[in-house]
Amino acid sequence: MMRIGFVGTGTITEAMVTGIVGSDLGVEEILVSPRNRQIAARLASRFSSVRIAKDNQDVVDAADVLFLAVRPQIAEEVITALAFRAGQTVVSVIAATDRSKLLGWIREDVRLSQAIPLPFVAERAGVTAIYPPNPEIAAIFAALGSAVECEAKEEYDLLAVASALMGTYFGILDRATGWVAEKGVAREKVRAYLAPLFASLAQTAVRAETTPLDTLRREFSTPGGLNEQVFDDFERGGGGRALTDALEAVLRRVRR
Repeated sequence: MMRIGFVGTGTITEAMVTGIVGSDLGVEEILVSPRNRQIAARLASRFSSVRIAKDNQDVVDAADVLFLAVRPQIAEEVITALAFRAGQTVVSVIAATDRSKLLGWIREDVRLSQAIPLPFVAERAGVTAIYPPNPEIAAIFAALGSAVECEAKEEYDLLAVASALMGTYFGILDRATGWVAEKGVAREKVRAYLAPLFASLAQTAVRAETTPLDTLRREFSTPGGLNEQVFDDFERGGGGRALTDALEAVLRRVRR
């Protein structure tokens, strides 16, 4: 049985707490900071194992496994104000924040891991990248879906960049839905058709994990057909280049 603490009570914390409570992890207590009172109160009212701490230091003092889940903009201010224990297990889920910076702010010899949990951990269906490899932390995230342990910082950074595609995924779905709706089909009907279609494509990629994605693209594109036409027009219009340029820009941000 362990105590898990969260400094920062935002969307990802709520998703993780929800997933942890519904998992088989042996958790005695989950402490959440009171900074976002609405989310903290909602979690405490939903789950008997959740306790709202007096302040962030109370979370640090009580936690066996401590998650840092504050916004990058305030991370330094929040972390430098805290006193950590030597050897404490700490997991940062703070985006675009270098490990060396975190250790400098913590000012103690802790066991620091970094992770990229996504909202799907609430349903215990999330895949989470972890760096460096840590069996204890990997077990927590495996209970929330699955975990990918990165051997090198470069691997972790690149997966962090790739995870920035979530908004683009929904943006493409929204643009396609809007286009069809403008042609006269009710938006809710378009969404009811396209959302499951996109989901089925994603599940195909998961199930056919040994099949190259370009092979899947060709299998789902009849030669001379409509799918092939759209992809070719997308490439000729600079879509592929725009996507890779955007990823390169995010990578520069992550590494700075």
